[in-house]
Amino acid sequence: MALTLAAAGLSLAPLDAAAQAFPSRTVTIVVPFPPGGGADTLARMLAPRIQAAWGQTVLVENRPGASGRIGTEQVAGAPPDGHVVVMASTGAVSDRNVGRLAPLALMSAEAYTVVVNPQVAVKSVGELIAYAKANPGKIRFGSSGPGAASHLSGELFKALAGVDMLHVPYKGTGQAVTDLLGGQIDLMFAPTQVVLPHIQVGKLRALAVTGDASLHALPGVPTVASSGLPGYRALGWFGLLAPAATPADTVAKWNGDVNRILEQPDVRKEMLARGADPGSGSPAAFGAFVRNEQSKWAKVMKDAGVTLD
Repeated sequence: MALTLAAAGLSLAPLDAAAQAFPSRTVTIVVPFPPGGGADTLARMLAPRIQAAWGQTVLVENRPGASGRIGTEQVAGAPPDGHVVVMASTGAVSDRNVGRLAPLALMSAEAYTVVVNPQVAVKSVGELIAYAKANPGKIRFGSSGPGAASHLSGELFKALAGVDMLHVPYKGTGQAVTDLLGGQIDLMFAPTQVVLPHIQVGKLRALAVTGDASLHALPGVPTVASSGLPGYRALGWFGLLAPAATPADTVAKWNGDVNRILEQPDVRKEMLARGADPGSGSPAAFGAFVRNEQSKWAKVMKDAGVTLD
């Protein structure tokens, strides 16, 4: 009997190990914003490729609210097994939840594009600054919510340019862009991948990009720094994070497979064409990047008097 049990145990051991292998069931990528924004676009680009690589169903689930912090905090409280992760962005990771999250992979750290409704009578950053100074509070700039990159990029612009513009927060980038197209707001610092189609057909006017160089997708559009506001630089990032206690081998699998997907020529071509710069690097490097970005934007928020609920 002892030999029989031992043999049974040996025969069951590989099955146990297989049952514990990741992923062992459906994987969910939570997007803590409404559909149509940058995080949503990247998650839906990634999901079918991860599904094909792993042979498990990969779902994208939108859980919007509080500039992404609600969905992000829900993921932080999920079982730490790697099956539920969040496609977060700048405003979604805060001092309150960063310690409860494990960085997996940086999807993109990209310059945003400064866009206006064509009815706004400005065609450059210099003209925008001059108009805003002559009309304090008249320019309405939209964002995906308080503390989001689309908000803080505008606050940094206001501070460096010495202008007063009215911030109009939305529950997501898609909703803000809809109102920008309709003329309910005038201006956005927006993820390029979201506004590029509207720029291409003339429904929005691109004034500048917020990074250090022109974008592959918008080669004729200058940087903010080179077109009227020296020293200005703002990036929006998107990346995957899991609950903090997620096993190291699961974190490594997410990181390695996402990085391999981001290196694929068709993926790089698609992202660059949309204005999204593909990410790379280790989980530790991504974590350090997030902390550095938090420190920078915390100062901007303090100086602007921005508070988060």
